[in-house]
Amino acid sequence: MINPAPVAVSAARPLLSKVPEITALFWVIKVLSTGMGETFSDFLVNHLPPELAVGGGLLLLIASLVAQFRSPRYRVWTYWTAVVMVSIVGTMVADIIDFVVGIPLPLSTLGFAAVLAAIFWLWQRSEKTLSVHSITTPRREAFYWATVLTTFALGTVAGDLTAEKLHLGFGPSALLFAAAIAVPALAHRRLGLGAVAAFWSAYVITRPLGASITDWLASSRADGLGLGTGWVTLAVTVPMLALIAVLARSRTQATRSASEAALAGPEHFTDGKPA
Repeated sequence: MINPAPVAVSAARPLLSKVPEITALFWVIKVLSTGMGETFSDFLVNHLPPELAVGGGLLLLIASLVAQFRSPRYRVWTYWTAVVMVSIVGTMVADIIDFVVGIPLPLSTLGFAAVLAAIFWLWQRSEKTLSVHSITTPRREAFYWATVLTTFALGTVAGDLTAEKLHLGFGPSALLFAAAIAVPALAHRRLGLGAVAAFWSAYVITRPLGASITDWLASSRADGLGLGTGWVTLAVTVPMLALIAVLARSRTQATRSASEAALAGPEHFTDGKPA
């Protein structure tokens, strides 16, 4: 898995960072959250007045981001709640641009890609690093969440572009993006692609990958299995919440162990192990 290299951080970084460690579990939850956001957004829009669904989603997104920014450090449930809300609202924004505003999918895909490139440029120019290991200040966190929101919108329109406008269907699109997400990892391991570039490349692809999988399961269009957005959302949400709970428990245990070690002091340790 792609883990962007840390940039000039201290041993205390895990207690200060506002984002999770990049592990295999992170990538699994990320893909599940993207798929859940895709189908749950469709479920809400189809079962509620669109104005209520979008307006309520925006309010919950703002509330979740306020909670995330006010948190002094990474908190598992706070962080992943914000990610889920970004996934849901990002889908709604992309659908509004497509179905309401009427911007063609190829153009909106290029537009979101340009916005993402601009955010990366401004972030790099301002902070001199795009590493997620450096998210320890409000400004860097603002760049991070702007990037996350844009990647969700970009991934949504890119997935719709391949499935519908290019007539690949949801199943083949899922296979396409599953293959594509392996490219950054292989390029990082074999071709010397930087860890930060590889991470963000894979991060962008997780969105159309997760969305294509759940669209294939839920949709009755094209090659979809027609299981319904409600049932698919539930089927994805349950394991996602279970895995987040595992993260929260391990985070609590790690924090407790670090606190106990700090209270014990270095005199209680020999060669990095308890005396």
